[in-house]
Amino acid sequence: MNGLGLVFDPLLPWIAIALLGVIALALVVFSALRGGAGWWLRLLGLAVLVLALAGPELRREERAGLPSVAFLVVDRSESTELEDRAAQIEAAAERITGQIEALSTPEQPVDLRVVEVLPDPEGGGGTELLGALDDAAAEIAPDQIAGAVLLSDGQVHDADLLETFPAPVHTLLAGDPDGFDLKLELNAAPAFGIVGESVTFGLTARALGARPADLGGTVLVEVSVDGGAPRPIPLPLGDAVELEIAIEHGGPNVVDIRLPGHPEELTERNNRILAEVNGVRDRLRVLLVSGEPHPGGRTWRDILKADPAVDLIHFTILRPPGKQDGTPVSELSLITFPTRELFLEKIDGFDLIVFDRYRWRGILHSAFLTNIAKYVREGGAVLVASGPAFAGAQSLSRTPLIEVMPARPSLDVIERPFKPRVTDLGQRHPVTAGLEQAAGLTEGVPNWGRWMRHIPVEPVSGHIVMSGAEDLPLLILDRVGEGRVALLASDHAWLWTRGHEGGGPQADLLRRTAHWLMREPELEEEALVARVEGTRVLLERRSLAETPPEAALAMPPTGPERRELAFRPAGPGRWQAVLEGAEEGLWRFRSGDFEAVAAVGPPSPKEYDNPLASAEPLAPLVAASAGRSGWLADGVPDIRLVAEGRRAFSRRWLGLETRDAYQVMGVELMPLLPAWLAALLASLLFVAAWRREGR
Repeated sequence: MNGLGLVFDPLLPWIAIALLGVIALALVVFSALRGGAGWWLRLLGLAVLVLALAGPELRREERAGLPSVAFLVVDRSESTELEDRAAQIEAAAERITGQIEALSTPEQPVDLRVVEVLPDPEGGGGTELLGALDDAAAEIAPDQIAGAVLLSDGQVHDADLLETFPAPVHTLLAGDPDGFDLKLELNAAPAFGIVGESVTFGLTARALGARPADLGGTVLVEVSVDGGAPRPIPLPLGDAVELEIAIEHGGPNVVDIRLPGHPEELTERNNRILAEVNGVRDRLRVLLVSGEPHPGGRTWRDILKADPAVDLIHFTILRPPGKQDGTPVSELSLITFPTRELFLEKIDGFDLIVFDRYRWRGILHSAFLTNIAKYVREGGAVLVASGPAFAGAQSLSRTPLIEVMPARPSLDVIERPFKPRVTDLGQRHPVTAGLEQAAGLTEGVPNWGRWMRHIPVEPVSGHIVMSGAEDLPLLILDRVGEGRVALLASDHAWLWTRGHEGGGPQADLLRRTAHWLMREPELEEEALVARVEGTRVLLERRSLAETPPEAALAMPPTGPERRELAFRPAGPGRWQAVLEGAEEGLWRFRSGDFEAVAAVGPPSPKEYDNPLASAEPLAPLVAASAGRSGWLADGVPDIRLVAEGRRAFSRRWLGLETRDAYQVMGVELMPLLPAWLAALLASLLFVAAWRREGR
């Protein structure tokens, strides 16, 4: 296969050659106007010289023909598993492959490239059919492409990737053109919600395709939180509605909204919404009651005021009502301490009550303290940071509050330096875990400063997480009824804030203690927590037990089979188990008395946004490339070769264009006007013009 052509190899730039040609033409015109008889011979001579400067050459190419390339794109995404689409596509692919291979001849070779589009491993990207075709076509020269046949259900999610194609694109669709499906669409979902309040979900229930006769205008959806009992709620089809869901606890709240399936719909994969709403406490209210001024009197105030989630009310009781010390009335506060309002009428509005070096001097009536004890049992929280008064006659231990206190004071006060230590149990408790390691250890002793006072107490309940002088309890955490209590048997935590002997993690310790009392989910010492990372579920068990907890039972979204997950140590008081390759849906986990749920993957992947088979997404590309769309249910059309530029389809066949693509194997150049020949011809023409004019 050879090719001939005329090419130029100019001796000068083209602009210079053009300028010389213009000058030559002007001279010839001037000669003709002056009446020169040989002007046309001079014109021919100058034309030969200008042509010689252009360097005309005869180009002879040795060519090797290239085959026309046809693409067969086979859609094997998840949506093709619906109905009998996969079988239709498989049968069509086999037949079309055989037809295209039969079209290939030595004179007109056709190379078939089969491109398979597999399911998205992430489950959320949809079908990228045209991206696969574009990647395959990028390896082939455009003038070599004969066309493409797409076997799909038409639901592709990159339809705007290709606006045109260098050859006809035909689409053969699998599935039923008159399919039907129900879909639950999430319009809006909050990421956070306030505990005790409701969040708003925006939902739309849609009927896609041909509606069955028994489908009314309203459907029932079932709503549950954290795998609880479902609550039926009616939704009108096609209308956007707002659904109120209560957030009952802090941390992740898994909301499951399910639309029961219809017997005639294609799939229930898009009938469910799983969303995780993180429950947060809105403006935690803390009441801080200081009993007397002391060097660390602002410690608790500074820590609580620095927390943006805390609303703090702080009272310092400097003078009991019966004290007569001659202070002028003008210098006394005119506001009566609102004991009844705070400790009786509105006590339930507080998340935590802190007594910092409080002395019982009659300001708080015993009835109020009895109400505080009741407040704790019903879910409240109290923290007592004790000073020397805790061991004396004005101690809170001599009030009705002793009923909920985790320890009883002795009559002694230790006034000598000691280093607070985290107990073995405290190493496993989230409030004190890692404090010593963060401060650093020297020969097993933490690198933090000493405290100077310790109030000895005898524990009666709770967990001793820190010890002080003579290994006596320093920090005790306890649960009483539905509430919580903490006792700090020293008033010298402020020494760490001042940097005494290097200071210490006072802010971390007190902040964790306060938030544990206010039920921060991350500080729960006994918990089972599930975290999702793609198709991997990380299960964490927190416990104060020294022995590993029993294996977790994993219950999948579908099927009766259950898996046992063995826990492995992940740190003091922490064990972890991993579930690999979890299927999409709501998983339930149980370990002992603790349960957790996890929403794995998108329950309604992009692949099922619209599971109906449709020609609409690919119609613009098919029209722009002069191709045709058809349904496999009507049969597989024949494949033919057509000349480039001719119509490429009919009702019974689809056409692939024959291409005359080739590869140049060698090139031979032959000058058409060598310099010697150009000089000879120009000389002869100029001599002829001179002789003619000389006559």
